[in-house]
Amino acid sequence: MYPPTARTTASRSRDRMSYDRAAAHAVLDEAYHCALGFTVDGEPRVLPTLHVRVGDTLYLHGSTGSRPLLAARGDGLPVCVAVTLLDGLVYSRSHFDHSANYRSVVAHGTAHLVTDPGEKADVLTALVEKVGAGRAADSRPPNRRELAETAVLALPLREVSVRARSGGVQDDPADLALAHWAGVVPLRLTAGRPEPDAGVTAPLPAYLRTARTPWHAPAALGGSHVRLEPLDLSHADELYAATADPEVWRHLSGPLPTGPAELREVIAAALAEQHRGERVAWVQRCAVTGAVVGSTSYYEIDPERRSVAIGHTFLGRPWWRTGINTEAKLLLLARAFDELGAVRVVWHTDIRNERSQRAIERLGATREGVLRRHRLRPDGSWRDTVQYSMTVDEWPNAQASLRESLLPQAPAAG
Repeated sequence: MYPPTARTTASRSRDRMSYDRAAAHAVLDEAYHCALGFTVDGEPRVLPTLHVRVGDTLYLHGSTGSRPLLAARGDGLPVCVAVTLLDGLVYSRSHFDHSANYRSVVAHGTAHLVTDPGEKADVLTALVEKVGAGRAADSRPPNRRELAETAVLALPLREVSVRARSGGVQDDPADLALAHWAGVVPLRLTAGRPEPDAGVTAPLPAYLRTARTPWHAPAALGGSHVRLEPLDLSHADELYAATADPEVWRHLSGPLPTGPAELREVIAAALAEQHRGERVAWVQRCAVTGAVVGSTSYYEIDPERRSVAIGHTFLGRPWWRTGINTEAKLLLLARAFDELGAVRVVWHTDIRNERSQRAIERLGATREGVLRRHRLRPDGSWRDTVQYSMTVDEWPNAQASLRESLLPQAPAAG
């Protein structure tokens, strides 16, 4: 616990005040920015800045040319730091009782400029790691000039208070009969889909791949014929070279891309669906050569009903009937049934695509029926879709059959 002081003792709403050290640390660690308050020539100043907590010290990022950093030399700079996480808007029946759910920390003290080179380097590394565990090793460290232009303030966490509100509406009893909507609108800070800078060829780092559940995680999978790795925009050139064939795209939901740029748009659309939790997309690599040869996905992901569909599959024609597609499906089925606990896996294919229907049937799936006028084809016509499924009790026999089909065939006796 932090001992209360005259500056941290609440004058009102004391039930929302806390001095719990763990609660304060949790808010400071979750928030990405703070407000730094100080005085210059008797005038108040407040600056937004980045922060990171290391132990019981709060470090604040700044420029060596800024006035608060210059003032922090010597005896240090008296500061007040505030961090707030807004968790919801509370709508009451009266104007007066509208409120917000939040968690906030206020820290008082004297901040000092960090001058030790080792401590400064460690703090800057911690700042980078805060935006993504592993990011410091995945980016260039600062050079001597950049270190000289960057300043770090250290504020010992001694006078700290936590204020928070949670829960629902607290209307006056006399207002409860009013015919106005009341309730809470939760607010959450969520990351959008990462947008790579122009010219970036590196794949999206694992620490930027958010997954709602294990069902939504594009885990890397591998066998003797194929390796599945998370689909990324950096795969566009190789994937286009492998699949630029009208026959490959004849029954897919989109037209044949005219070049890598258009295939990049196809990948971007798949990644947008993945970010919304609607799909998990993989690229297929030949396990022997390492070449990108195709793509496949989970979709209609339903952890509650323990069901998932496999599709959006396209594979370069040179790799048809090579074992790559069969092993890719074996890997996805094993992940679904054995790792995720699925009870049902589904496939959909165009009723005109007899080659795909035979391939799904060879996997051991059962044809369930036809979904009439199910989807629009790229030419504007309506597609009837054949639906197949495999259940968890059918999986053991299907698995044994698929593994046997992938074994090298012994030469016939002559």
